[in-house]
Amino acid sequence: MLKQRPFLIETLTAIGLIVAPFVLPHLGFAPNTVNRILVWGLFGLGFDILFGFTGLLSFGQSAFYGTGGFVAAYLLTRTGFSNVLGALVIGMIAAAATGYLIGLIALRRTGIYFAMITVAIAEVFFFVEFNPLSDFTGGENGLPGVPTPSFNLGFTTIHFTNGWSLYQFIALCYFIGVIIALRIVRSPVGAILSAIRDNPLRATAVGHNIHGYKLTAFVIAAAYAGFAGGLLGVLQAFMPPDAFTFDTSGQLVMQTAIGGRATLFGPLVGATVWLFLQDFLQSALGLGAAWKLVLGVVFVLLVCFLRGGIIGGLADLYGLVSGKRARKAAETEEAEIETPQQAPPAPMQAKEVEHPAYSGPILKATGLTKRYGGLVANSDIDFSVDQGELRGIIGPNGAGKSTFFKMLTCEVAPTSGQIMFEGRDITGLKVTEVCQLGLTKSYQVNQLFTGLTVRQNLTIAALAELRGKFRLDLFRTLSGVKGLTEQVEHTLALVNLTRRADTPVSELAYGEKRRLEIGLALATSPRLLLLDEPLAGMSPRERVETVKLLKSIARGRTMIIIDHDMDSLFELVERVTVLQEGRVLVSGTPEEIKTNAAVQEAYLGGVHGEIAA
Repeated sequence: MLKQRPFLIETLTAIGLIVAPFVLPHLGFAPNTVNRILVWGLFGLGFDILFGFTGLLSFGQSAFYGTGGFVAAYLLTRTGFSNVLGALVIGMIAAAATGYLIGLIALRRTGIYFAMITVAIAEVFFFVEFNPLSDFTGGENGLPGVPTPSFNLGFTTIHFTNGWSLYQFIALCYFIGVIIALRIVRSPVGAILSAIRDNPLRATAVGHNIHGYKLTAFVIAAAYAGFAGGLLGVLQAFMPPDAFTFDTSGQLVMQTAIGGRATLFGPLVGATVWLFLQDFLQSALGLGAAWKLVLGVVFVLLVCFLRGGIIGGLADLYGLVSGKRARKAAETEEAEIETPQQAPPAPMQAKEVEHPAYSGPILKATGLTKRYGGLVANSDIDFSVDQGELRGIIGPNGAGKSTFFKMLTCEVAPTSGQIMFEGRDITGLKVTEVCQLGLTKSYQVNQLFTGLTVRQNLTIAALAELRGKFRLDLFRTLSGVKGLTEQVEHTLALVNLTRRADTPVSELAYGEKRRLEIGLALATSPRLLLLDEPLAGMSPRERVETVKLLKSIARGRTMIIIDHDMDSLFELVERVTVLQEGRVLVSGTPEEIKTNAAVQEAYLGGVHGEIAA
């Protein structure tokens, strides 16, 4: 939803905030309502980074909202601390620190379990505020007397009292919050957060420490919540105890869903709809407490018919009216019927990579065994690959090929045995660590970032190689990452997807997705590339084109390929290892394997004859 157009969104936001006091009163918005909308919008900026961009649904944001709010209110009402902005910042830091500690616990789980942990944490904070810490928080009475901000400029003092006067201060805080949020989501960290939302498994497999990035998003959301909580106290001149309630977290989730997730402005739009309808239904229609029933129906209708929220619906409408959808459909259809002569694989050499001084086999597995209870998937496998070698692995279904690959890339830990990569023992390391060392794979079943474009997919993979597994360059632009553009363009050309670079992955043909799957592995500049059934599920034409692609990328690389298409595999590789029942049956050249009686026995059940070349 957010375009990389410098300062356009920031400029439009500033204009909107300046114009709002002159327009909104004529639409029935009271200044207090507008101020509350901005507070919820600021609260939602952090939550959208966590939920919309990272895919972590938290029902515990009220814990940080209340923590930041009560720390700021306590400083301003009980300690004699008079700097309102300073108190808000201290409250934000307290909320962020709390978020870090809570994140260490909550992020041990994913999905519904993560969400339930955040619910429990919010309830714990609510209980603590009302009981053990009631002397500090005021318990059910809250903390009254929170002052409004003022700034001494030397020659004059600016006071922000209430109404439209206080709006100026809150609008400025919101604008700064938007600028920071935009910088974050446009940074390398923001790109990786979106990848984690789409496919955390693949984000890990290309070399990113996703736990560290999830924790970063959690802390950012907590910091935004803490600052917004402090603004709530300033706005109301009173810090209410209901800031800690589950209803606060639930309302934030609903507002974000109504407005549109992963847009940053969705929470603001959702808060506008929510609070305007709340005031309208209670005051104008006199529904009293029944306003929640009507608002609930509105929420259900919006979620059912506008899956992307109001902003998502407007974007879809714009695409329909402007003809963008029709053009994308035409591009997809053209790509599907494109002939081999129209799009030959790019004749590019592999990217030069500096190799450490090591003369032995690039990969050596000794006594590799994997047991699942009483089932033995692989048993006592000895296997080695030399630098620059193209090795094929074949075997009947159930021979243990995929499990063997997973052990080599450390997706699965072996029960016994040792794996050496370039002379280093990598047994027991994590997938992220071995990918950073230069060993990676493509998957048998496509593991792509389906919500992103082709270029963005390759960018995620290239970032892991250029930045390492974890780096907090939150305010750095993607264009500022040295070598990123060149590496992505190189990989696009290598897998023949340059023309489809800005196409969403969901709109690609199957053969294009397979090429992108290989491209994700290539973009990490691996020293050893493992390809798990790269020809699986392809049509005959797609197989021919992919074989040409594999021949192109094989130049100067070390590769291990698993595939059931032995004709194509024998055409590609120099040596073949045959697995049967989890063991190495035989290794040799393609010609030797074709005529080997043991291989014929394994594949043909004793019917002797030469395996077709």
